[in-house]
Amino acid sequence: MKILEIQDLCVTYIAGEKRIKAVDHVSFAIDEGDSLGIVGESGSGKSTMAMAMLRLLDPRYTEITGAANYRGENLLTVDPRRLSELRWKDIAVVFQKSMNSLSPVHRIGEQFEDIYRVHEPKASKKEIRERVEKLFAMVNLAPRVYNLYPHELSGGMLQRTSIALSLLFHPKILIMDEATTALDVVTQGQILSEIKKLEKSIAVTRMMITHDLSVVATSCQKIIVLYAGQLMEFGYVRDVLANPRHPYTEGLVRSFPSLHGKKEELLSIPGSLPDLSNPPQGCIFAPRCPYATDQCRAHRPEPRHIDDLHVAACWRVKGGIQDA
Repeated sequence: MKILEIQDLCVTYIAGEKRIKAVDHVSFAIDEGDSLGIVGESGSGKSTMAMAMLRLLDPRYTEITGAANYRGENLLTVDPRRLSELRWKDIAVVFQKSMNSLSPVHRIGEQFEDIYRVHEPKASKKEIRERVEKLFAMVNLAPRVYNLYPHELSGGMLQRTSIALSLLFHPKILIMDEATTALDVVTQGQILSEIKKLEKSIAVTRMMITHDLSVVATSCQKIIVLYAGQLMEFGYVRDVLANPRHPYTEGLVRSFPSLHGKKEELLSIPGSLPDLSNPPQGCIFAPRCPYATDQCRAHRPEPRHIDDLHVAACWRVKGGIQDA
């Protein structure tokens, strides 16, 4: 059963006379209980897409079109009161910069209590503390953190606190925006393992925004590859990473080291992201693509199905078979 459907989502930033299309006609759907990795270079539109879905972008400087349907309700047009009900309890976010999401002048426990009582006003202090301490144990934080201020915690501890905060109501969708970046490898592995267990027990659907392909490979079922605000490839992780069908995905995979198989030289993708206020005609990746043709430079390819789920927006994919 589909829990989230993104349809033709566009997000344009307005800076004076400039209009910068950060997300450009992106469409995909995920099922309840899925884990989706969203990857791409900085500036690819990963965080913008998530922020737009929850209407967290300043409407004075952004223009959003399309639809983001959560169980039949369009998050982009739903009444603000209803959206406030859905945020945190149904859809929670772990932001990349954890320090910015916590008040520096209130103890950690006070902040958990305030957020909890927004949705459960009759909850007792004891009930909340017991709930929070269980979450602390899950993310490897000591109970004493409850009485500390944010400045008394390390960056990794702050990030784990933010993860615990996002799980306060066992949300149906958990969006993690580079949520494990500040953690050491051991703690990162522990948290991802616990989150995967939680997903099975209470059917959490996870969207993980990351630069780290290894995180997606080990903790996600499906993957979206974004480039310059456009969807390049979508499918099961095992298919996309093992057999990338878009040259950009191929470049990402070849630039990332593998612990298995024969050793291969790492290759970077030449060039840089285009100016999104004046994007190139045709395929937006064409200026950096080693396979680009005149057709690529003149016409933008639509996502093409390789099988029922695996799609790639590339002219080299025809009739489900990639040309040699």
